[in-house]
Amino acid sequence: MSAQKSASRTKPVSAIGAFVGFVGFSALAGLLVTIGVTPAIAVAGVTTTSTIGVFESLPEYIEIGDLPQRNEIYAYANGQPVKLATVYDQNREELKYDQISDQLKNAAIDGEDKRFWDHGGVDMTSLVRAGVGSIAGGLGESGGGSTLTMQLVRNIKMQQALELPSEEERQKAYNDAVEQTIPRKLEEMKLAIGLAKKYSHKEILTGYLNIAYFGDQTYGVQAAAQHYFNKSATNLTPAEAASILAIVQSPNTRNLANEKNYEANKARRDVILKSMYAQKHLTKDEFDKAIASEPKDYVHLTEPNQGCQSAAGNGAQFFCDYAVKVVKQMSQLGGTQKERDQAWRNGGYKIQTTLDINLNGQQKDLLNTYDPNTESRLQLGGALNSVEASTGRILTMAQNKDYDQSLQSPPTATSINYSVDKEYGGSIGFQVGSTYKVFTLLDWLKAGHGLNESVNGTPHNTSQWTQCGSTITSPWAPKNDSAGENGQFTVARATALSVNAAFASMAAKLDLCDIRQTAVDLGVHSADEKTELNAYPSSILGTNNIAPLTMASAYATIANGGTYCAPIAIDQVTDASGKELGGQPKQCKQVLDPSVAATAAFAMRGTIQYGTAQGAQTPDGTQLFAKTGTTDDADQIWLVGASSKVATAYWQGNTDGAKNNLRHYYNTAGYGSYASQRAHVWQQAMIPINQLHPADPFPTPSQTALRGNSVNVPDVRGKTADAARATLAGAGFTYVDGGAQPGGGTPGTVSSTSPGPGSLLSTGSSVTVYTTDGSQTTVPQVTGKSVSDARGALQDAGFTKIALSDGYAKGDGDNKCSVAAVDPGEGTAVGKDATITLQLFGNKNGKAPKECR
Repeated sequence: MSAQKSASRTKPVSAIGAFVGFVGFSALAGLLVTIGVTPAIAVAGVTTTSTIGVFESLPEYIEIGDLPQRNEIYAYANGQPVKLATVYDQNREELKYDQISDQLKNAAIDGEDKRFWDHGGVDMTSLVRAGVGSIAGGLGESGGGSTLTMQLVRNIKMQQALELPSEEERQKAYNDAVEQTIPRKLEEMKLAIGLAKKYSHKEILTGYLNIAYFGDQTYGVQAAAQHYFNKSATNLTPAEAASILAIVQSPNTRNLANEKNYEANKARRDVILKSMYAQKHLTKDEFDKAIASEPKDYVHLTEPNQGCQSAAGNGAQFFCDYAVKVVKQMSQLGGTQKERDQAWRNGGYKIQTTLDINLNGQQKDLLNTYDPNTESRLQLGGALNSVEASTGRILTMAQNKDYDQSLQSPPTATSINYSVDKEYGGSIGFQVGSTYKVFTLLDWLKAGHGLNESVNGTPHNTSQWTQCGSTITSPWAPKNDSAGENGQFTVARATALSVNAAFASMAAKLDLCDIRQTAVDLGVHSADEKTELNAYPSSILGTNNIAPLTMASAYATIANGGTYCAPIAIDQVTDASGKELGGQPKQCKQVLDPSVAATAAFAMRGTIQYGTAQGAQTPDGTQLFAKTGTTDDADQIWLVGASSKVATAYWQGNTDGAKNNLRHYYNTAGYGSYASQRAHVWQQAMIPINQLHPADPFPTPSQTALRGNSVNVPDVRGKTADAARATLAGAGFTYVDGGAQPGGGTPGTVSSTSPGPGSLLSTGSSVTVYTTDGSQTTVPQVTGKSVSDARGALQDAGFTKIALSDGYAKGDGDNKCSVAAVDPGEGTAVGKDATITLQLFGNKNGKAPKECR
């Protein structure tokens, strides 16, 4: 809203004159004496009953409140927080009273309200002088009658107007706030009296200097000093202080953003300086020096670095934009989206993100070299995303295009974030090609098949498929990417060489819905977040449109031993008071048996060693796995892989839906076609990552996982170890003791097997049996319960250590003192001796009600 650009701040002459004429000098004086505002003036024999009646009908309560401030976004550089961007609805930085220079305080009081320290919000002397001046035909030196307290009231109401939800509501409320009518002036006076009773003079002066608008979308004296003088409001010269206060009555014509306003600013500045001198707040030398100066001598206009487009760091703008969208949905900012949006507008937050600004810059440089945004023959996009496997923390989000939110971006720039889902960046994702084969591989292993099992890799037609438990007829004969790929392949070799027909053979022995579910378990979803992943035969080769960040997180699951961690962009949110509210919660879940993850990683190590990603191995010898992906027309090219610590997805492709074959386009980087450079680019991205995140070797898969056959593993969960041993022996399997694992149930009974029940294995293969030590139980549902009921439920579940969080969630008035959240989360299996922490709902401000303590 631009109301402050068009509305006048004060129109005191006609309003004050009309007001004084309305109530009469004597009545007004008597009124203010009666209510104890200005006892310095006494008028005998005055009837004030009617006027007091007018006052009594008006509201009297208003608060200074929290003002919108800047939000600051931070990344990491060399492990230390560095400011990434400043994002705000209003350019303001609040200062405390002692942080504001005395020159500013004196300029405000001497120039606007000389008796500020003596009156109770309304200055009768000034009102009378304003009335006399009005009657005489002009205010002249008499002043406008509005005290700083009254001006603060007006500014508060203006600010409240700007925070309303709709433009229509904002405009109406803003016009009402600045309207200079008799009722409005009376209301302003009464509210000022209320402010003066509630707040100290220091608080009122500080509130005024922090809230006032100083033109050019700048609010408060600190932002004004930074914008106009490139310095802090803590240390200003008399001329600078007076120039700032000269703006406040006419911010559109006296602000210092344009030299044409200098003359008007100087004229008002000099009036303020004279008043400061007259009040003995300036020496003669200080006054002479200030009066002699010109605005051009001290104005150093500095544009605020607002928004993600001005984010520091090479190519960090897209991540910044993503992080802002994420944080605005976090519960730390409020219980509803409306509350969160308002909290973000109010600002004052410091957001520590997960981004490694140096790694991100290095990846941006790689994309600039190998996928230049200056490519004019096709709409070429490129992205690199790196995710920490054990946490889901997003380390990089680099893109070849520059960030530009203008309506008509140049060809080298865009506002679309190719790395993330449509909700967060506007992209609908890209077909992922053979990188999707990993989900068939995983489902194959989950079903009990092994890497050494042979499958038919010769292109052939398959008609019968299993889809969600039913047999469907869908003839399909996929071709292989390379001519001459025929015959029997082990699954390990078919993975390394990415043989389409071999994976069709594998999928024919599985359920297409199970393959899809495996992808879903690893966090995979369509980038538009509305379209369900496909589960028809050709979808196993990657026909779904998926975002690069999603694929990086899925591969990170394999690197993390089968535990999926949802992507996290926010490490910590700190509010304006300095209170740490926490970051995005770590959401990790074991979705694959660790042996399945280790076997899949083993297979995909072959992709780098002798398969389609040769050249991706880093010189440091770190064990890496990867899978390439190429669409039918080679219009989308992928390489996704990981060390045991970090997963990285590299994507390049057509961004406009065209089918330009990237094998036919060459750049000047010296690595052939765009498509042929992927292994080198991915390798270069991983070299510095390995240095910062040293990785461990991947677990060696068991012989059982490398073999395979087709006998169902019986379900021995809940049986004793001896009973399980007998059941497995009867089915033709070898019992392998996996040892006791943390879990629920009766100690010593079987908690799980690897492979799991129903999996297919060759006769004679080993089944690893894990028994439970009985140390764990599942956190029950306790949210919404009272503390006592929650304690009871937890104790019934076997937990003995129950604690209450120091922090409270924002309540709605009805749910205070009930359980808002539990850590670990409901449904989580944890040790019975673990501490279960309950967070309670507080009041609407997230504070602890007395009854909760």
